[in-house]
Amino acid sequence: MNALRRASGLSKFRFYSTQTTRPFVPPASLDHLDFRQRQREKPRPTSPSFYTARPEFYDQLSSLESALQHAKSALTACHLLPLPQFAREALPPRVNAWVDKRELGLKLRSTLTTSRYRRVVLVLNELETYRSIAEKAGIAELQEGIRAITELFERADAATMLARGKAKPAKFDEYGRSYTLGKRKTSSARVWIVPVQQPDADKSTASQSIPEATETDTALSALLNPNSSSKNNGPVSVVQILVNNSPLSTYFPIPADRARVIHPIKLAGLLGAYNIFAIVRGGGTSGQSGALAHGIAKGLAAHEPGVATILRKAKLLRRDPRMVERKKPGLAKARKRYTWVKR
Repeated sequence: MNALRRASGLSKFRFYSTQTTRPFVPPASLDHLDFRQRQREKPRPTSPSFYTARPEFYDQLSSLESALQHAKSALTACHLLPLPQFAREALPPRVNAWVDKRELGLKLRSTLTTSRYRRVVLVLNELETYRSIAEKAGIAELQEGIRAITELFERADAATMLARGKAKPAKFDEYGRSYTLGKRKTSSARVWIVPVQQPDADKSTASQSIPEATETDTALSALLNPNSSSKNNGPVSVVQILVNNSPLSTYFPIPADRARVIHPIKLAGLLGAYNIFAIVRGGGTSGQSGALAHGIAKGLAAHEPGVATILRKAKLLRRDPRMVERKKPGLAKARKRYTWVKR
């Protein structure tokens, strides 16, 4: 009975290697056997981001950051970085047309969130800044290298998109006349500007374009008061402004409208230098005078590039976006309400 109990409880006893049926072989005797072939070797990861959720994205981001670091090191070796703040502000404004989030995700074969897309765009913008510095410094090799990287992430229609907001240059014909288009509210003005032909050919270019102070006053008075005679003052080249084949004072009887048209010419100091012919359509006198001033300012900036900065600071080269607000249903006008009546 006890023997049976011991046989059933053999599992409670410990067996040592010397107690097994197989003989013990020391490890030193197994050196001639290659157990490495029996073991399955794990393949080495292709990249450090192999175990991440988006290895393609992080691989591309790592390569972009490496390129950014190399460009920074190259510019630092040329003593171009760190760049002072005033020098960084003097760089041309950066205007890029990167691909959108969806297209960038297709390129990287990964679904991008807004934060990951913004992270890539920040690196690309910094690369574009370094390219501008290399372009200004004349480092062509670094500039082309960065350009080869950034153009992979640009839109296919980047040139069309970047040119969409730029103003079209004024058209000049074979006689030196410019043609511009001005707009304001619902009015539009087609403006032709013709340089005044001076009778004396020996005068300098500056005297031909900008008259004397007395001539300027005479020209301004002749524009605002065409009925006043100026024949006694000698031959003065007075600028003529014809609107719809009528003189300026005849077409715009309100002095404020005439002053609005003359304002860009006075601001540029070019009274008596150009003859102006315009065709205006649509709107009222206020809108037509504003459209005419817009077209004149664009034409003067084309003829005299030196005054473009003055006209731009005066906001005469941009179209005034203010329009009449539309009438709302249920209201008397755009915002005026009807009088409330209780009964």
